[in-house]
Amino acid sequence: MNKLWVRLGLAFAGIALAGVAVVGVLANYQLTTGFHRYVLSNQVDARLAPALAAYYQANGGWAGVETVFENQIGWRGQRPGKGRGAPKYTLAAANGEVVYDETGQWERLSLAQRRKAFAITVDGETVGLLLVTPGAGQGAAEDAFLMLITRSLAQAGALAAALALLLGFLVARHLSAPLARLAQAARDLSRGDLSRRVPVSGSEEMIEVMTAFNDMAQALERSEASRRRMIADIAHELRTPLSVIQGNLQAMLDGVYPLSAEEVAQVYDQTLTLARLVEDLRALTQAEAGQLSLNMAEVEPAALLQSAAAVFKDAAREKNVQLKVVIAEGAPTMRADPDRVRQVLYNLLTNAIRHTPAGGRVLLEARPWRSPQGDLFTRVSVTDTGPGLTPEEQTHAFERFWRADASRSRDKGGSGLGLTIAKHLIEAQGGQIGVESQPGRGASFWFTIPALTPII
Repeated sequence: MNKLWVRLGLAFAGIALAGVAVVGVLANYQLTTGFHRYVLSNQVDARLAPALAAYYQANGGWAGVETVFENQIGWRGQRPGKGRGAPKYTLAAANGEVVYDETGQWERLSLAQRRKAFAITVDGETVGLLLVTPGAGQGAAEDAFLMLITRSLAQAGALAAALALLLGFLVARHLSAPLARLAQAARDLSRGDLSRRVPVSGSEEMIEVMTAFNDMAQALERSEASRRRMIADIAHELRTPLSVIQGNLQAMLDGVYPLSAEEVAQVYDQTLTLARLVEDLRALTQAEAGQLSLNMAEVEPAALLQSAAAVFKDAAREKNVQLKVVIAEGAPTMRADPDRVRQVLYNLLTNAIRHTPAGGRVLLEARPWRSPQGDLFTRVSVTDTGPGLTPEEQTHAFERFWRADASRSRDKGGSGLGLTIAKHLIEAQGGQIGVESQPGRGASFWFTIPALTPII
């Protein structure tokens, strides 16, 4: 099965089995070696090893060492070759060359025999190796004991391997369970259930993945809700001019309204409203898709603001609103698309003059501004003395089709897309846009554009 929890379980089990095998082999080797040494120490006569060491120290070699064996073994009542159960001794020099051998089998000890031999030391230096060959029947009990130990280690290893396999699969299943939940949530999301979320649990990495998935699902849900709301808003906004056009044309066809230039002009005005709405929707779609064409250039804030104020001079005068331009000292040259910035200014000035009562004032200002990161910007603000916006209204100011006065008609209130388009236009040029307001004390819409060069 190509499932993650199966593969993880097998991997854990394989690692555990390898560890058990290595530990078992090493433990068996150490136990066997230690047991042989223990048996050897018991088989060597308590006086034989010291006597051999004293003989070597006194004579400086092993020549004539047979006398030591005869004396010591004779003391135990044993003679070479006498008794089938008596152990046989083989003495070799430190280099493995045999100097005394009761068995008569070897001239030199092998490496394995050296490891089994009992070391004869003088002043901390190995001078000889004493190998004991068990007599008839002596090794059977030892071999049986070692076999019992080996069998016990094998059984313990098998039990440990089974436990490792079981625990490995349990741990792997536990580790992969969040992934299974995540996969199911992703399938539900693909079927349109945008409210689907996964409970956040598990390791730090798994929590990070699940949190990212939930954030993605939430963003998709918001995007879908926004899309549906936009479709409903577009249908609502198109319905009004279309209904007027349809009603007027039907009335003229039925003879209710005369087929005059005045009536046709009213229908024509509604087509212009539709054209503006469609154009705003096209601009908004391009802005949201990042497909707006920008012609970046050096833009002097003073010239740009003065030209924008000149366009709205007559509209402000007709409403008895004072329109003032202030360019703060050190306002830097901007790197921007002048036409796009002018489009934003026109939208902000239109809203400001519309909401400012007679006798009020609209202030158009530019000044330098530094971001928290130290980057230099030009900050442009349009401040009016109108009714202002509540905190809730400020949060919706840049949403599409939103109007501060929901009862205002389209002819007087615009398409409701101007600020949304302005937001995208400013952000596309690397700036930010926002609003500051207090109810009853006017509103200040502002935006920032990166400066061309810093001021020194």
